[in-house]
Amino acid sequence: MSRHSELDVGLVVAAHGRHVMVETPEGQRVQCHLRGKKTECVVGDRVRWQASGDEGVVEHVEPRRNLLLRQDEWKTKSFAANLDQILVLVAGEPMFSESQLTRALIAAENAGIPVRVLLNKAELPQAEAARERLQPYRAMGVQVLEASLKTRPDDSRALLTPLLQDAATLVLGPSGTGKSTLVNLMVADAQAQVGDISQALNSGRHTTTSTRWYWLDPAARRGALIDSPGFQEFGLRQIAAEELPRLMPDLRAHLPECRFYNCTHRHEPGCGVRAAVERGEIAASRWRIYGEIREELERTKW
Repeated sequence: MSRHSELDVGLVVAAHGRHVMVETPEGQRVQCHLRGKKTECVVGDRVRWQASGDEGVVEHVEPRRNLLLRQDEWKTKSFAANLDQILVLVAGEPMFSESQLTRALIAAENAGIPVRVLLNKAELPQAEAARERLQPYRAMGVQVLEASLKTRPDDSRALLTPLLQDAATLVLGPSGTGKSTLVNLMVADAQAQVGDISQALNSGRHTTTSTRWYWLDPAARRGALIDSPGFQEFGLRQIAAEELPRLMPDLRAHLPECRFYNCTHRHEPGCGVRAAVERGEIAASRWRIYGEIREELERTKW
C-alpha cells in the first residue's frame, strides 16, 4: 500500500505555476501548492493531498491513464491528463491551419487519446473550403462533425450532448474558432466557474492562458470540458523522428510497402509512402506537413 494512501483524494481542476485548484469528491475546492520542486500537476490529475492551514499541499500524483504533452519554444510541458477524448474545433473563418490540426492529431495519437474534429460556423460560405481541406482526415478515419454553435445553439447542443456528457473532453482550437462559445453553450455556469478559480488562485489576467476543468453536470460531477489556450504552440519534441510516420494513419497504411525498414519516405528507392502520394492516396498537403515536422524533429537537440 502506498504511503500516501491515507491522504484525501482530489481532482486538479485548474493549475497556475506551483499552485493548483483541487476539488474534493464532495465538490469543495481547495487551493494547494505542490510538495517539492519535482512534483508536477496538470488539469485532470488525481492527487493525494492534505490540509495546511487554509490551503493544502499536494503530496502525490496518482498514476495517469494518459498524458498530453505540448511544447513552447523553451521546453516540453505536461498539458492535461486522464482524458477520454479530444475535440478539435476548426472553422473556415478564420481558416484553420492544417499543420496545427495535424500536430494536435499526432500528439493525441502518441498519447493514445481518441479525437473528433468539429467544423464550426458550418453555415458560412467559407465552410465549403474547410470541408475540402478536411477530406483527407475523413478518409483516414477521423470523425468530422459540423455545427453552428452561435447561430444554431439548440441543434449544436443536441448534437454534442450525447458525445460529451459522460466523458472528460479536452477542447482544442485556435482563437476565433468558437471554443468559448462551446463552453458557454454546454456549461450553464461557465463564467461563474472561471471567476471562482481566478479569485482563488489570485492569477487574474493569467487565467485566460491556463487550462481549466468545467463540469457539464456539477451536481452529479458528470462529464467535463477541459478548456485550453490556442494550440499554435504544439511542438512534438517528445516524439522521435522515426516514429512520426506510424502516428499518421494515412502514411502508416503504406509503411509495409517500403523496400527498406528504416525508410525515411523522402528519397529512398522503393518507398511505398511516396508511391501512395503519387497515386493520390495520400494528400499532397499531408505529405508536405510530414516533411516539415520530420525535419523539425531531426533538428531537435535533446
